[in-house]
Amino acid sequence: MVLNWKYGGLALGLVFFLAVLLVKPIGVSTQFVILDGILWDMQNPDIVTQADDGAYTSTNAYLAKSGGKYAKAVANPVNYSFIFVGAMMLGALISSILRNSVPKGERMVPAIWRANYGGNVLKRWLVAFAGGFIVLYGARLAGGCTSGHMMSGMSQTAISGYIFALGAFLAAFPTALYMFKEEG
Repeated sequence: MVLNWKYGGLALGLVFFLAVLLVKPIGVSTQFVILDGILWDMQNPDIVTQADDGAYTSTNAYLAKSGGKYAKAVANPVNYSFIFVGAMMLGALISSILRNSVPKGERMVPAIWRANYGGNVLKRWLVAFAGGFIVLYGARLAGGCTSGHMMSGMSQTAISGYIFALGAFLAAFPTALYMFKEEG
């Protein structure tokens, strides 16, 4: 059940085109900030407030920026972007289950990881979490993620998208070559 890369590329291009045409460019890293804000607001209900005129703001400068746009998303998380991220994860899970193409032994610790670092599942998860954290932290520093900067940005011919893609690949290739010297 492997999709030919040509058809996959066309399908991905069509999805990005429709997203930009009908809603807005695709980007997901901001939704992690919104999730953090939701959890924070559950612990401290004063973090996001609504004025009499209906505008939202926050005592946190990051959530208050953009005219309270993030504060509003924290207060009302059922929106296109938040649902999109949830649907993306659900779609990946459903695809993985339906395809059943990853052997059981590969699910927790892939062969290439095992060849380079052993079979310790906890070590694999900790490194994956740390790597994801670094990428997400960098995405927020840059004001967007790979889907926002590279995929949506390049599809809109934004120079920043091309610069981000170049930087991402210039960092990814040497990192992968360094981390995975042994083949699985």
